[in-house]
Amino acid sequence: MKKKQLGVIGIVLVVMAILVLYPIDAYVSKPGGAYNLAPLVTVIGGDQDDNGAFSLMTVSVAKATPLSYIFAKLSDEKKILPVGNVRRPGEDDKEYNVRQKKLMTGSQFSAITVAFDKVGIPVDIQFDGVFVMMVLEGGAADGKLEVGDKIRSIDGVPLKKSGQFYTLIGDKKVGDDVEISLERDDKSLDVRLTLKEIPDSDGRAGLGVRFEEDKTLITKPEVDFKLSDIGGPSAGLMFTLEIMNQLLDEDISKGYNIAGTGEMLEDGTVGRIGGADFKVIAASREGVEIFFAPDDDLPDEVRAANPGILTNYEEAVKMAKKIDTTMKIVPVKTVDDALDYLATLKEK
Repeated sequence: MKKKQLGVIGIVLVVMAILVLYPIDAYVSKPGGAYNLAPLVTVIGGDQDDNGAFSLMTVSVAKATPLSYIFAKLSDEKKILPVGNVRRPGEDDKEYNVRQKKLMTGSQFSAITVAFDKVGIPVDIQFDGVFVMMVLEGGAADGKLEVGDKIRSIDGVPLKKSGQFYTLIGDKKVGDDVEISLERDDKSLDVRLTLKEIPDSDGRAGLGVRFEEDKTLITKPEVDFKLSDIGGPSAGLMFTLEIMNQLLDEDISKGYNIAGTGEMLEDGTVGRIGGADFKVIAASREGVEIFFAPDDDLPDEVRAANPGILTNYEEAVKMAKKIDTTMKIVPVKTVDDALDYLATLKEK
């Protein structure tokens, strides 16, 4: 083979590799799958003898390449998402993944508290330190703390109450030294750092981290989750229904294959999530019969600022009509809406 031909083949291979592998500054989303929650959520000693099923739905989100970007433009079942719709400003891949996992554990926490409250079983909630969600570049913690660290104490004072972290740091000034005890990858560490002015602040001293207060939930019976590769808060509603179904002797699914989506807030409200339309596609493919969709409120000013914006329920109904599914789309503002609907179902 001539050198010229080899050169042409080499160029073609390089171009193909760029099209397939080179990441660009966008993401592509598409319908994911349905996951029956019975094997994934276990109330120890709870009722497992149910004929129906509650399933969580997922949406696949991946970094775009030139080729996947083009395919997404040509497909009704793929969307191009700007980086700002997926990651927070300044957030890298590791920080994004940690945040998604934290949102998942938060959805589990809310699901347990709401489910147990609905069946009249008390729970014990204990404050459990501070979880580092993001380390700001140039801040006091830059290079010393990491995303995922759990801060246990400040200057030897254990963090045992909500708001304590704010108080202990807020009383200090720029240049003060701070001793921090933390957990990282199941190991205990002590870190000493000097407070700096928080980036983009009004001169306040701080660590330069974004954080969330962490809580531990103690229940009887215990609830065990077996989820390792799924992140985000959108399974909260379905977690709640599955936990209740195992806490109660009756089958609240009435024998139906039920899926849905929506963040579960601690007051029982079902919060708005992303990708409701794609979850309808995935649910229909899996033979789901009933789909719960958040009927979130969109104020007039939000609709005015975002022409064409739809509630999750409106998105779900629009997609259901488009794919001509027989699946029933049910709007829910609270977990009680879902429970009231299930109460009206005849046993299958």
